[in-house]
Amino acid sequence: MNDLEFAALLVSRVCHDLVSPVGAVVNGLEVLEDETDAAMRADALRLVAVSAEQAAARLQFARLAYGAAGSAGAELDISEVARIVEGLLKGGKIDLQWQAQPLNWPKDWAKLLMNTISVAVDCLPRGGIVKVETSSDPASPSFTVAATGSVARLSEDAERALLGEPGGGMDGRSIQPFLTYQLARGINAGLTSSVEEGAVRFAAG
Repeated sequence: MNDLEFAALLVSRVCHDLVSPVGAVVNGLEVLEDETDAAMRADALRLVAVSAEQAAARLQFARLAYGAAGSAGAELDISEVARIVEGLLKGGKIDLQWQAQPLNWPKDWAKLLMNTISVAVDCLPRGGIVKVETSSDPASPSFTVAATGSVARLSEDAERALLGEPGGGMDGRSIQPFLTYQLARGINAGLTSSVEEGAVRFAAG
């Protein structure tokens, strides 16, 4: 896969994540344009507000997790990462248990943590809990991310992508685990995954 193909698939992932909330905003605006009933208009306004908030949260997450936010070599406050992830999951089927230390981490470590959390979220199609724990030493970052739920599973495509073996089936969803692999390899994080009944666990550092 060349750089252009990789970029195109990553853009597809971002677009996939934004289609639902942006579409809901459009639907709500159409109702407001045509509807005169006060109750229906109030419902439409709530839909627009909630969906716009979701779209903004997903954009903010993508900007930091996939993009080049911050200067090269910059550090990121893990508490800010927590705020962004909480916004991403707000109102959904997944509860976040954040047990990370309030530290500044190198940007690539923070990006790896965010992308690993995203992989964990995708392991819970029916909802569940994502638990995040980090080391207390800013000079030696490490973390664990556990996804637990009734049907927690790591897809074969995601598992191969996390090993750097995407095969011929790479698409807009499996590109994100492959980015996670590349981030982990770039900082020698030693990212691992394990699957057991009702849980998928990731560890790095």
